[in-house]
Formats: sequence, structure tokens, C-alpha cells
Amino acid sequence: MAPLPKYSAILFDCDGVLVDSESTTNGVLHQMLQELGWQLSADECIARFVGKMLRDEADVIEEHTGFRIDEEWMTEFRRQRNAQLEASLQAIPGVVDAVERVAEIYPGRIACASGADRPKIELQLRKIGLFDAFEGRIFSGMEQPKSKPAPDVYLAAAASRGIDPAEAAVIEDSPTGVIAGAAAGSHVLGFCPDSSVHQSADTLLAAGAAETFSEMEQLPGLLAE
Repeated sequence: MAPLPKYSAILFDCDGVLVDSESTTNGVLHQMLQELGWQLSADECIARFVGKMLRDEADVIEEHTGFRIDEEWMTEFRRQRNAQLEASLQAIPGVVDAVERVAEIYPGRIACASGADRPKIELQLRKIGLFDAFEGRIFSGMEQPKSKPAPDVYLAAAASRGIDPAEAAVIEDSPTGVIAGAAAGSHVLGFCPDSSVHQSADTLLAAGAAETFSEMEQLPGLLAE
């Protein structure tokens, strides 16, 4: 018997869930913050900024550097970030096959709901060969009134599918994203592989995840009856 869906739709985060981008993005950020005079370590940069909107951290950056990040600085950050992503971005191991299997269970009912800007999301999905799987169902938190940890991007994605967000499952890897999915009322599955840029299962459960998993090969089975 073919697997049956447990939810009305599946809403995927992007960075850290579909693409292994956090090390690359934070490497660029770490270098640019050091150039502003903030001599934080690479690990501290990851701990402070992974899963967060950079523009929302302007006060913290100004506190440590005396510089208020502006649109010119953000444009340069995105330029350097995108160049590095184009050169080195990899898919999360096993995710392409997992998404394809989930899409068979949920035809037309999967979406990508990221806190990142749309050009970055689309660049990354194209790079790993998943753009077609999500085309027309890609949502950027930067295009919503509030980004994660507010639930707006997940509410928008659920509304686009015409479903109650409480009937959707959200796939997230950061506490910020887990909080957003839970605030939308969705069932949140926390992805927590053994990685320096991912959180522990306990951290994601404490943020509101209903359950966790550590390998993408597990995901289709978790989403099917």
C-alpha cells in the first residue's frame, strides 16, 4: 500500500534543512564583522547569528563595533555571501531524495518557507536541483510583516495551500525557526544532525519542536501513516 499523508501540507525551512549553507554564510559574516573590529570567534558567530535575521541584529553589531549596518553594507554582505554559495553550496545529505519522496506523498502540498531573502532562497534551491520541486511555493520571511521567530512566513505558506496551519508539519533546524513553526500552530519536526552548525535535539525540543530526527532519510517515514 502506498504511504498515506499524516498532515495537510509540509513546510520546509531552507538553510540548514535543505542546504548546508550556514558555515558558508557565517564565514562571510564572521570576516566582515572582524573587519568592523568585532574579534569574535567563528563558533561565537555561529552561536549568535545562525537562524536569525541579520538586520534584526543591527543593535548587537553596533554595540560591538560602533557601526550601524546599513543597506550598502548589507548589499556587500549579500554579494560576498552569494558568490561563496554559488561556488561551494551543497545539499544536506539525503535531502534531494527525501524531498522527492515527500512530494510523492504530498503532491502540490509542499512549500519552502525561509527567513532569508528570496534571491538567496532561489539561488540555493536551483544550486541543489530542488527549485522545480518548490516553484510557486517559495516564501521569504523578508516579504512578510515580521520574520522568524514570528510565524508570519509559515502562516503565509499555509494560506497559499488553503489549509489550517495546525494541520501542517514544519521542518526546522534552529530554535528561532522552531519557535516560528510552533507559533503558527504547526507540528514541528526538528532536524538535528551531528554538525557544528546544528542544534541538539534537547535545544530544539525546548524551543517547541514536537519531535526530532537526525538524518533526512528518516523524514518521509515520519510524515506518512
